[in-house]
Amino acid sequence: MKYLIEHVSLIHSVDSLTLLEEVEKRAAKVPRTVEVLLQIHIAKEEQKFGLSADELKVVIESRELLKMPHIRVRGLMGMATFTHDEEQIRTEFKSLKSLFEEVKVEMGGQFDTLSMGMSGDYTIAIEEGSTMVRIGSSIFGNR
Repeated sequence: MKYLIEHVSLIHSVDSLTLLEEVEKRAAKVPRTVEVLLQIHIAKEEQKFGLSADELKVVIESRELLKMPHIRVRGLMGMATFTHDEEQIRTEFKSLKSLFEEVKVEMGGQFDTLSMGMSGDYTIAIEEGSTMVRIGSSIFGNR
């Protein structure tokens, strides 16, 4: 992050207040405002990570966030469970959309991005309200 902060337009995976503080510190040195998405853990898999709904509320209501002039929280990002069970995926996306709508009321107009859906589930994500999908493996192939 040390060398990338001045070159990125949006960080998709901020999952802690500690990481927000690090982004703020690096952005202040450039100086510039960095847009971020807060990553929410919606999957039923341990290898995926992110904030819980309760942790999200702590972050967005924290005094620390108010003291970060170089951070603009644009929205939320989440990854559904890697499964063929479309109903489970849909349920996880619906829960993230609901959380997004709750937080949007508090955060205001700049909070406008809901990033959910990847190459294997982006159609469901769009149906459930995603405003941004990540389809890298469909374009570039599997890792």
